[in-house]
Amino acid sequence: MADLERQTPSDDPSSCCSVGHTKAPCGNDPSRTSSAHCASTEPASSKSASTQSASTQSASTQSASTQSASTQSASTKNAPTDSTSAATPEGTQRLDVIVDEMCCPTEERVLRKALNSLPGVEQLTFDTMQHRLTIHHRNVDRRAVASRIQEAGMTARFLDQAKQEPPRDSASLPWARLAVAGALALGAEVTGWLGLGVPWLAALLAIIAIAMVGLPTWKKGLLALRQGTLNINALMSVAVTGAMLIGHWSEAAMVIVLFTLAEHLEARSLERARRAISGLLDLAPPMARVRDESAAEANRWREIKAEEVRPGTLVRVFAGERLALDGEIVRGEASLDEAPITGESLPRERGPGDTVYAGSINLSGDLDYRVTRDASDTTLARIIHAVEDAQSRRAPTQRTIDRFAAVYTPVVFVLALVVAVGWPLLGLGPWLDGVYRALVLLVIACPCALVISTPVTVVSGLGAAARQGILIKGGAFLEQATRLTHLAMDKTGTLTEGKPHLVSACAIGNTSDKDCHRLAVALAERSNHPVSRALVVGLGAQPDVSLEQVEERSGRGLVAREATSDTDMAARLWLGNGRLARDMGVDDTVLLSHGPTDDAAGVVWLGRDANVLGSFKVRDALRPSSKAAIKRLHRQGVKVSVLSGDTQSRVDAIALEAGIDEAFGELLPEDKLEHLDALAKRGTTGMVGDGINDAPALARADVGIAMGAAGSDVAIETADIALMNDDPASLPRLIDLARTTRRLLVQNIALALGIKAVFLALALTGNATLWMAVFADLGSSLLVVGNGLRILTYRTES
Repeated sequence: MADLERQTPSDDPSSCCSVGHTKAPCGNDPSRTSSAHCASTEPASSKSASTQSASTQSASTQSASTQSASTQSASTKNAPTDSTSAATPEGTQRLDVIVDEMCCPTEERVLRKALNSLPGVEQLTFDTMQHRLTIHHRNVDRRAVASRIQEAGMTARFLDQAKQEPPRDSASLPWARLAVAGALALGAEVTGWLGLGVPWLAALLAIIAIAMVGLPTWKKGLLALRQGTLNINALMSVAVTGAMLIGHWSEAAMVIVLFTLAEHLEARSLERARRAISGLLDLAPPMARVRDESAAEANRWREIKAEEVRPGTLVRVFAGERLALDGEIVRGEASLDEAPITGESLPRERGPGDTVYAGSINLSGDLDYRVTRDASDTTLARIIHAVEDAQSRRAPTQRTIDRFAAVYTPVVFVLALVVAVGWPLLGLGPWLDGVYRALVLLVIACPCALVISTPVTVVSGLGAAARQGILIKGGAFLEQATRLTHLAMDKTGTLTEGKPHLVSACAIGNTSDKDCHRLAVALAERSNHPVSRALVVGLGAQPDVSLEQVEERSGRGLVAREATSDTDMAARLWLGNGRLARDMGVDDTVLLSHGPTDDAAGVVWLGRDANVLGSFKVRDALRPSSKAAIKRLHRQGVKVSVLSGDTQSRVDAIALEAGIDEAFGELLPEDKLEHLDALAKRGTTGMVGDGINDAPALARADVGIAMGAAGSDVAIETADIALMNDDPASLPRLIDLARTTRRLLVQNIALALGIKAVFLALALTGNATLWMAVFADLGSSLLVVGNGLRILTYRTES
């Protein structure tokens, strides 16, 4: 409804088309004569006329012109530089491939090298967390793609085929085989330590253990070395082979067993992060109970697959069941748990005409609703798709870590070669001692823990946010949210409920209350604007006036003539704001003498030609959670401003009531952009609006946040962050979650780098063994994965 507040600054913006935009109610000016009859209507009829259709109709005209511009602006704002979020080449086809072996940037580089030279390949996008490779191409044969991937030592499953198969775990081995290999490796260590048996017994046990679990690693390592890639498999293969060549059989076996075990555990841990979002799909049942239109009986129902149900079909859901599809209720009332969509734990009461979402739980009563979207296009499905897309976009920190890792591994590898060759040449010890220290350095050279520390934390943070009803469009915006210092908010529908209600009505001059009410209702009924609906509901009068030549003037109100034998000569009736009153010849002194005294409310004027017949005070209440949300934002160090097209006095009143730092009223859309630019000079700035009418402002801010996005395709597509509910309390929750994710991310990077630094020093001083290095490397990987997954259990303060 933000578009309903944008007015010309010099004008009085109170209107049937503007949610009442002047100072508010029936005033108490002592100079007023006794002919002004005031009647309060708030207690009984303040039930708001919440006609979303009006705001939608109003928004549709503006969003058509602003959406393309805002989308274009948003597409360039904070645009990551890597290919994971580059613009899709025009005229290309898309091919999604699941590569189970792809789990870090080293495999990405191998695949990029293998596929970039394939004719027709235009762009490659990698999502290592989901093992997904997206190829934008021009008529490339699938078999050629599969062949190139196989030559790189990996397997390709095309997405349409992968959906038919259970997910594969590339690091998995039977636990029994792993246990036996571990026992053999431990036996080799004990035999060597205690000097038991013949000298070759330890070597035999070690060789058997390596053969049981190490051959896959060796195979992948040799392939990587042949391609000139230093990944974990290559480093581990060289280390194990080197240990065997210098006679450290038991350590070679222990290294490969511990490595395989850690890989197995790490893969299982990462799978939990991957399923944080895809698990939401299970919230929508696969079957739906639909009315059988072909049956002879009028009320016969049958269950079919949800994916087969088409829009317009009638679906019935009983108490205790989940909704399979989005729709609109046509019969029944029930309490629905919409937590999968909005993140709100409290149920919502829904009835005929209300929108319902797939995944919601019907807590009471039975409902019939008409389906409005296919199963693949439900709000829940679009949320999952948007988050999966966000997961594939690298955060700035991740790109920095990847660049560091690309340099770190070759540097440590060269350092290992220098140690192996230079140790005996410099007289620091025997050459076998130098080679052993070099092998330990090779194990430490793997940057897995460091590389995985960022994506696992960011992906878990995105998943936790989605479960709280917060849709974040990528790690870059998650990081931006941690740095927010200023938050600019729209007023109507964001801070306030966006559902105006009538507070009081005043008949002026010789006009009776009855005439005032019936004329106002006759005009208001001809508009779908929320303020007009509020007057109709609040006054409750039965209009007995026939109108013709009805004209709705944008930003002003309604003008019509009473139907008579000579309509053209009839007096003009009008209902609108102060600008319309002045257009009709009303003097400003008249408006001031009858103006409202409540700055938080607005006034709508009724008149005939140049005579004012009455005034109506309309108020849009502050949301119940707005005050508490602003207080929490202040505690988080975020300053809050309100940007509105409403009059400055009303904006000031709302700001004072909510505890907002700065209030700017009477702003046109371009004025909001100027204020955002000014705020951006003070620090990272976010803009909060409805995602439709505020699209340009959302695009201009460092972080654009759309509220109440569950029913808005535009908000989900264009906003950087979409709050699926319309509760301002989600704003401090978003910042708290983002900062918690950032804190875990910093901890993970510090752990990974710290452990590497310690063991580099231990290796160079001869105080680290091969199996200790494996413990350090793979142990740190498990540590950062476990720490990153903690965000999935995030719970905000109430």
